[in-house]
Amino acid sequence: MSLPVSKDQLLATRQLITPHIHQTPVVTNNTINQMAQADLFFKCECFQRTGSFKIRGATNAILSLSKEEQSKGVVTHSSGNFAQALSCAATKQGVKAWVVMPQNAPSVKKAAAQGYGGEIVECAPTLVDREKTAAMVIEKYGATLLHSYNQYPVIRGQATATMELLEEVQQLDYVVTPLGGGGLLSGTALACAHFSERTKVIGAEPLGADDAYRSFHAGKIIPQTNPQTIADGLRTSLGDLTFPLIKSLVSDIITVEEQEIVDAMKLFWSRAKIIIEPSSAVTVAAILKNKSLFAGKRVGVILSGGNVDLERLPW
Repeated sequence: MSLPVSKDQLLATRQLITPHIHQTPVVTNNTINQMAQADLFFKCECFQRTGSFKIRGATNAILSLSKEEQSKGVVTHSSGNFAQALSCAATKQGVKAWVVMPQNAPSVKKAAAQGYGGEIVECAPTLVDREKTAAMVIEKYGATLLHSYNQYPVIRGQATATMELLEEVQQLDYVVTPLGGGGLLSGTALACAHFSERTKVIGAEPLGADDAYRSFHAGKIIPQTNPQTIADGLRTSLGDLTFPLIKSLVSDIITVEEQEIVDAMKLFWSRAKIIIEPSSAVTVAAILKNKSLFAGKRVGVILSGGNVDLERLPW
């Protein structure tokens, strides 16, 4: 297929955002390798600014705006990692950021976004109300809407995590990433398509929020309805930009059950001594669940973030 994002665009994106983000480490763990019977290389976006990969896409989206657009500010609707990432990226560039959050969003998440400089605008906890409230901010201030995953500047930014991984670790057979709205997975797939064609890309998704798995096999977007998973970052539906990339470039999507996510999270905390959130743990769970697929292979794993509410651990 003719890709909507070119190799040169990805290289330019990486050059643009590198001064504003961390180049996160890649780590290995002998115990987990032995359990998986594979060589696993963990790209630790849990050590990224604001605690997740989202700062990559947010930074690129901000820097891709014109000076006039920047002067009027940006708005997003998110109750998760993108809210913090956009607040941080915008503040660093001197850009006003409004973050629409549902009234029932955890206070710790609201405080985090505010701490990074975002202005919280509360709304009722429905997608319709989130979109309506964001539209009101746009109408009042002329702000630019930045979507947490379904915009090409955001997707290009997310691709840089895998670009760094492929540069540091050669000859990967697979890269496995979490899958919610598909920004990280589609960016990962673009990075592999342009820089390591031999590397297959696999998405990992909770069984309790498996709209992407069902969409992938149906060949059309099946919207997310009433997701039931502790992986709160993966409860979103695929976008009309991310799905075609995933459908064309991703080899497979693996689903995992809630207990498998908890077990993988505990394993990584105890063995690797690194805090990962449930949305990150789905990748580890997917690999351990499918040992025959990954046995003897070199596997890159994107650990998407480490933002955990320590008062509400899933065990």
